[in-house]
Amino acid sequence: MTEPNGSTLQRPGADEPRARLGTRLPVASEPRGRTTIADGVVEKIAGIAAREVPGVHALGGGFARTMGAMRDRVPGGQPSAGRGVKVEVGEKQTAIDLQVVVEYGTSIGDVAADLRENVIAAVERMTGLEVVEVNIAVNDVHLPDEDTPDTGEGRVQ
Repeated sequence: MTEPNGSTLQRPGADEPRARLGTRLPVASEPRGRTTIADGVVEKIAGIAAREVPGVHALGGGFARTMGAMRDRVPGGQPSAGRGVKVEVGEKQTAIDLQVVVEYGTSIGDVAADLRENVIAAVERMTGLEVVEVNIAVNDVHLPDEDTPDTGEGRVQ
């Protein structure tokens, strides 16, 4: 006959995170090996999630955007999903720094709140890491008249 061991496994509710439950069971891969997540992986996830937020025009500071634009014009060049994103990744936690350019007319506070929410959700869901902070530096405001394409021609013909 089997006796109960006194430990009970609680099931999470719809709005209750798993980390706050009583008994923690090991993930199936833990006893058989170790999983490490590179900083670049977290940077890409955070960068993609940040670009999904309405009101974000671009990521990166002025110099990073300029260099990235030149790199993107090179044949075969790929845009960097991690541009404007810096991360520190530990074994169980990560911290994220974002440099953003917002659209003129949007509330910077609302954009920052949406950025934090979307980036934290994406990184935690995809990596299982706890995001301890998301620091946002707004470096510029994009004006609608800045969208005029540069034809490459000089002012004088």
